[in-house]
Amino acid sequence: MECAARGFGTRCVGPPTRRCGNCGAVAYCSVSHQSTHWRYHKEECERLEEQMRRVDLLNEFPFTFTEEATVQISQKEVSRCSFLTKRDLHHAGMWMFECKCGSSSVSFSAYDRFENEGWYLPSSSCPCRGPLSPVTSELCSWTDYYEWRKIPLDSPVALLLHWPLTIYHAIQAIGIGNLTPRISNDELRIHYLGPQKELGQLGVFAELQALFPGLRIRLQLVGPDVPQHMDGEIISLGGYPPCMEEDCDCKSSSEILKPRNKSAVSLQLYRGLYHDRYSDIAKDSPPPHIVIAPNAGIAAYPSWLPTIELIKELKVPAVFSDYCEEACHLAACCVRTITGQPLSLPIGLNPFRQPMMVEESSLFIPCYPNCFIFAI
Repeated sequence: MECAARGFGTRCVGPPTRRCGNCGAVAYCSVSHQSTHWRYHKEECERLEEQMRRVDLLNEFPFTFTEEATVQISQKEVSRCSFLTKRDLHHAGMWMFECKCGSSSVSFSAYDRFENEGWYLPSSSCPCRGPLSPVTSELCSWTDYYEWRKIPLDSPVALLLHWPLTIYHAIQAIGIGNLTPRISNDELRIHYLGPQKELGQLGVFAELQALFPGLRIRLQLVGPDVPQHMDGEIISLGGYPPCMEEDCDCKSSSEILKPRNKSAVSLQLYRGLYHDRYSDIAKDSPPPHIVIAPNAGIAAYPSWLPTIELIKELKVPAVFSDYCEEACHLAACCVRTITGQPLSLPIGLNPFRQPMMVEESSLFIPCYPNCFIFAI
C-alpha cells in the first residue's frame, strides 16, 4: 500500500496511515497530501465507496482455505510463499510462478522445463485425467466445477485453473452461438493477449478440452513476455498435467506438451504487441472467434490504444479482465473514448477469479487475478 498522493507533489513523509474517511479505499501519509490529492480523489471517492460495500462478496469462495487465502493474506498473517510451502508446492513446477520469489528467480524457458510439468498433488486432488462425465449444464461457480471434476474443496488447483476457467466464463458470457465468425470445422479460435505467468503454466490450458468437448481449441497467445526463442512455436497439449502418483493411469499420456502434434488443444505463441503481430498471425490462421485479454490494465498502458482500434476493425467480441472493479471502470472509460461505443458486456464479477488475494495493492479494495470482466 502506498500514499495515494505519491508523485503528485512533495515527497511522502511516512507510511500511508490516514485512510479517506468517506470511501476508506485509499490512504495518505499526511494531512497535507490528503488535502492536495482531494481535487483528484473527489471524482472517484463515491465510486470507490460503492465498491468497498461489496468487499465481502469479493472474498466469498467455497474452499476450506478461503480465510487463509483472503483475510489472512490481507492482514499479512499469510503470504503466497507460506501458503504454497505449507502444501509442499513452493517452487514446484507450474506453482513456481505463484509467488514473487519464484517468478523473479526463473524465466519462461524451453521445452525441457515442460517435460515434467504436473500438479504435484495426489490424483484425488487434481484434474489429471478427463472428466467422468461431460459438462451437461453451464458451470457458474467454483463449486460447480469442483463437483463436476470430483475434486475436494481443500485442493488449491483453482489457483492455476482460473486461466482456462476465465476463458470458459468469457465465452459463456458472450454466448458461444454469438461468436463471429461462426464456429466451423469444430475449431474454436481464441486470441489470448498479454500472457505472463501463464507461459510457465501452459499445461493448465489442457482443461479446455474438458470444458469444450467436441471442439478443437486453437489458442494463440500474443504478448511481449513470450520468449524470443518461442516466437511462432506451436505446442499441442497431449493430455492433462499428471498427478504425483507413479501408478496413476494419467501417466499413460507420455508427454503433456508436444511440439507440432494434432490434439484437442493447440497453442501458438507470438512475441510482441497484438497490433504489431496480427498480420503475421493472420497468415497462419483465419480470424479469431474471440479475443481474450486477462488482467489487461488498459488504463495503465498506452499500447492498448492501437490494439483496441484493431479489435474494433476485426468486429469480433473481445473480453477483458482486471484485478479489481476500479481498474475495469477506468479501462471501460478508455475503451468508450477509443471506440465511441458502449460495452457489449457490462463490468461483472468473474466467478472463476483466482481465489487468492493479491498481496500488494494500491487500494484497500481486495484485488484478485481475473477478478472482473467486461467486453466490447
